[in-house]
Amino acid sequence: METGNDRVLTFRCPYLKSDVELTLERERHIAGRHPDLLPEYKACISETLLDPDAVRQSPRVMDARMFSKWYNDVKGGKHVVVVVMSGAGAAGRSWIMTAYLARRLAGGEAEWKKD
Repeated sequence: METGNDRVLTFRCPYLKSDVELTLERERHIAGRHPDLLPEYKACISETLLDPDAVRQSPRVMDARMFSKWYNDVKGGKHVVVVVMSGAGAAGRSWIMTAYLARRLAGGEAEWKKD
């Protein structure tokens, strides 16, 4: 769905059994705060939601989950972390709060990990 500044991209997320939205405002936030991720590695956001290595509960926000996936070819080896709001606090929808690159994963209780 795309309408000017209200553009919303959707990404499939089998783990949540739903689509996850990325609004233009959130995309601008990520590009501004994490220019090492966007725009160059935008496809990694989709891949991380489709096939994460791990899903952790956010230590900061109750209804947020952190999806992560390791990429050898991103900046010499980094995790892509996508933080998704879902559940009651997300008004019945799932949406990306932020996304970033990390050398190591920090914090958050493991909810699921790929075998």
